[in-house]
Amino acid sequence: MTEQPQPDIEKLSECVERVLQLARQHGASDAEGSASFRAGLSVTARMRDVETLEYHRDQGLGVTVFFGQRKGNASTSDLGEAAIEETVRRACGLAQFAAEDECAGLADPQRLAKDIPDLDLYHPWSIEPHQAIDRAIECEAAALDADKRIGNSEGATLSTSSGQSVYGNTNNFLAGFRTSSHSLSCAVVAQDAGQMERDYEYTVSRRAEDLVSGVLIGRQAAERSLHRLGAQKIDTCKSPVLLSPRIARGFFGHLLGAISGGSQYRKSTFLLDSVASQVLADCVSIDERPHIPGGLASAPFDAEGVETQDRCLVEHGVIKGYVLSSYYARKLGLQTTGNAGGIHNLVVSHTDQSFADLLASMDTGLLVNEVMGQGVNPVTGDYSRGAAGFWVEGGEIQYPVAEITIAGNLRDMYRNIVALGNDTDLRGGIQTGSVLLEEMTLAGN
Repeated sequence: MTEQPQPDIEKLSECVERVLQLARQHGASDAEGSASFRAGLSVTARMRDVETLEYHRDQGLGVTVFFGQRKGNASTSDLGEAAIEETVRRACGLAQFAAEDECAGLADPQRLAKDIPDLDLYHPWSIEPHQAIDRAIECEAAALDADKRIGNSEGATLSTSSGQSVYGNTNNFLAGFRTSSHSLSCAVVAQDAGQMERDYEYTVSRRAEDLVSGVLIGRQAAERSLHRLGAQKIDTCKSPVLLSPRIARGFFGHLLGAISGGSQYRKSTFLLDSVASQVLADCVSIDERPHIPGGLASAPFDAEGVETQDRCLVEHGVIKGYVLSSYYARKLGLQTTGNAGGIHNLVVSHTDQSFADLLASMDTGLLVNEVMGQGVNPVTGDYSRGAAGFWVEGGEIQYPVAEITIAGNLRDMYRNIVALGNDTDLRGGIQTGSVLLEEMTLAGN
């Protein structure tokens, strides 16, 4: 893909500086601005031919102004001078009608990042459209050719994007950094004896050269789909459950939502006032590692310019702190944790057991590879979702299972974690292996 002229960090910094200058001229007591640009290519191949080919080029500017404790926001996708002036003017106008909020304001100047480390996040990929097409077709072909029972496909998609973002505020903070992201995925449908099953595989990285080969991704997608053929229902029962890393990531994602500042302030969480409480099993520790080189969720500072730092979120099952932006930190009488905009690389501990070890430890139970539906109540912790996976007996996978529901309460599920696998999946902001739960209710026949 041929590089086209694009706003660099210097240009974006000028836009943010202009925002802050104009906000002051309009009488704002404080202001912050963020500008970003991102460009990339996405191609999807289906049934050995091109289905979609897209080039995207996105840019934006966000403005927040404060008149004392009154706040106004506005945004634009136009980085021209006239658009910047109009956006600041509108933000200032909106602030005049806003109610005062004693917790509104910029982040504490003492918490702003001073040294911006290079986290090795930027590795643009100059791949031409025809090359991207060839790689996507190759990936899907590997899946279609893997077995005659692979009769249909949702396609293989190759995506690449790179760009930069800048944040600044009137506390003399102005900084930016560049990032890139590349991925290749494939989803196919296996058919046999009137039954159809779908599954997928993918690879993602900051560096294109670190992506798993398309042929391997295609074959793995086919293999996963084939393994699901012949799925059965099981009788309703209570049983140990082993969550695969893909499912475990979402499982711990519910924990993050429960200990977020917004949930705590609104008292809309089953883990209200949980700091210093034993919430998870002793074997579970969770750390935030924002500065992992090349990490998919690494960042030198958060959306408010606050320096990101390593910290322990859970230590031997005990909650050590919440996930806070400056606003909700003030609401709770606490200090920001540098999480405005989200978490930065959550690393879950393991009990030094392989996936096979966990199957053996479970002996008889359900391995969950997919969950469906939105049956999670963040206020009560009640958990009930459709699921598919494999029935295990004697520590060995016996047959695929589908059309069942797994149910429990997240508070109990976290306390009843028996073990965590060392099969850590690094393809996301939450890095975890498989998780073995002592017991859940399985609803089937």
